[in-house]
Amino acid sequence: MITRIFGLSIALTVVSLVVAYLYGGLTALALCAILGILEVSLSFDNAVINATVLERMSEFWQKIFLTIGVLIAVFGMRLVFPLAIVWVTAGLNPVEAFDLALNPPADDAAYFADGSPSYETLLTDAHPQIAAFGGMFLALLFLNFIFEERDIVWLGWLEKPLAKAGKLDMLSVVVAGTGLVLVAEFLADAEDRSTVLVAGLLGMIVYILVDGLGSMFHVEEFEEGASGGPSTLVKATGKAAFFLFLYLEVLDASFSFDGVIGAFAITSDPIIIALGLGLIGAMFVRSITVYLVRQGTLSDYVYLEHGAHWAIGALAAILLISIGVHVNELITGLVGVAFIGAALISSILRNRKSEPDAVADAKESAPVS
Repeated sequence: MITRIFGLSIALTVVSLVVAYLYGGLTALALCAILGILEVSLSFDNAVINATVLERMSEFWQKIFLTIGVLIAVFGMRLVFPLAIVWVTAGLNPVEAFDLALNPPADDAAYFADGSPSYETLLTDAHPQIAAFGGMFLALLFLNFIFEERDIVWLGWLEKPLAKAGKLDMLSVVVAGTGLVLVAEFLADAEDRSTVLVAGLLGMIVYILVDGLGSMFHVEEFEEGASGGPSTLVKATGKAAFFLFLYLEVLDASFSFDGVIGAFAITSDPIIIALGLGLIGAMFVRSITVYLVRQGTLSDYVYLEHGAHWAIGALAAILLISIGVHVNELITGLVGVAFIGAALISSILRNRKSEPDAVADAKESAPVS
């Protein structure tokens, strides 16, 4: 199964590295490999969240996400999205933006000799509104998770009181909105303040809209289980699955922001970025997502979902803080890995602790001969 799931990603990694070498020699090959590793380390929590949503979708819509959705992730977010930002912010047409990306200033300077900004500079200048949009989208995703009461808790000393506080209606929106105002007031430059507020508000609106539509059709179309509620065995189809698909795409876009921006600390070449972040990184994230779903890993390691959401909360905070303070991409990656790793270890310890209890229960229920 592992070969079948990861085979395509491994093959595309080899192809990408070969293409990178032919394109720019050993330097391009090394940069491509580094970007691939960066994307996987930054997006492992994305794979966990993708898997939790993907499990709710029918097999048909799972295939749609793992084909069309991945194409959007690979080429749309890692190649077209950065170019689109430059199209909009610099008023260039697509051909001019792509030419600007392929022909940076000498010695990787921020500006050309005539004073015009480079592709990397234009994209970096758009960082405050990108970070505000992605940060607020991810912040609401995190807050809605921790403010919801659930049977299984990981950090009980913290999650239980937060869930109790979450009984206050729309608390996640209040907290997120307050955070956005504080970031705009104290971290954003004066000239960026209004754009940060608008971008952050749009991030909140998109989350509420997509999540709300998905929940609405989820309730309408699902069959009722034995207890009268939606059956957990029924997979989302039709409109419900479509809005879950949109939700996953926006979620992937929000996760991609830090990777795309961080890539420019390594190289501004859009071809290398597309190969490293897209064909290597995004494809491995897809394979990890499939593996988690097929193996039922989230059911076996019950705290992984919690760890992923805490990693998302950390990423949201980092994106918002980065509006005013540079945060090293290594910190971003390590924080996510730390939460996922801690959740995995906690899950393993929980399983080991429950095994003797399960054996004892089995012995007690066994018939006496």
